[in-house]
Amino acid sequence: MKVCLVTGGMGFIGSNFIRYLFDSNLDFKVINIDKLTYAGNPENLKAIEEKHPNQYKFYKMDICDFKAVDEIILKNDVDYIINFAAESHVDRSIINPSLFCDTNIMGTLSLLNSAKKNNVCKYIQISTDEVYGSLNFDDASFTENHQLAPNSPYSASKASADLLVRSYYKSFNLPVNITRCSNNYGPYQFPEKLIPLMINNALMNKSLPVYGKGLNVRDWLHVSDHCKAIVKVLLEGKIGEIYNIGGDSEIPNIELVEKLLKILDKPKSLITFVKDRPGHDLRYSMNR
Repeated sequence: MKVCLVTGGMGFIGSNFIRYLFDSNLDFKVINIDKLTYAGNPENLKAIEEKHPNQYKFYKMDICDFKAVDEIILKNDVDYIINFAAESHVDRSIINPSLFCDTNIMGTLSLLNSAKKNNVCKYIQISTDEVYGSLNFDDASFTENHQLAPNSPYSASKASADLLVRSYYKSFNLPVNITRCSNNYGPYQFPEKLIPLMINNALMNKSLPVYGKGLNVRDWLHVSDHCKAIVKVLLEGKIGEIYNIGGDSEIPNIELVEKLLKILDKPKSLITFVKDRPGHDLRYSMNR
């Protein structure tokens, strides 16, 4: 039985990924390490812990703690590392860039060093389309060969981590893949993100804050489709390759918010346009 170390496994995408592994009856033992920040919730995987006590273990741990992480990897004879652990909210990165550099860059470095030391079979870095920067409305979609041009401290920290991962492949022959996904949505998402924020506010008849004029375009991907793609990369991905994972579902933010209001039978008057975010990327689009 292969052993997967999943970092950030109590968060939105990480917990969905762990659930997907078990629901798909894949023959894996899962080690989950998570710092349990505000966005990590142990309740996300309580059912998994109860149903699979011999195949699932959780450790509260900071990925920046190399010694602790290395001990876990050695103790559990880890085959694969899938790194979901990250600070991921753009607005928070503008307020406190240092936190994002600590977790997203130094945390990745810690994992890479342990992966190299313990000769893991594969290391997968879960990244984002935001590392490519912004597109104009008439630009072609991002490809894996698109240059990195991050515009926020968050995306800059993720781009830096991606380059570290690439360097460990080139310099040390560490078997790696990098996946870059478009915006995810689905169960267990923290309510500061766009879709759950709008739904929660609408249900409480609170205002729905929309940046600028709401014309920024995002490509949306259900988290279950993302997890399916990651497993595909884990099992079949060519070592050293980058894989974009998109949803082929581009939509302006304002149009998305209006659709949610229609589904919830709530008035458009709840929408409040607010001052735009600094460096707000206009459009993301992934060529799958």
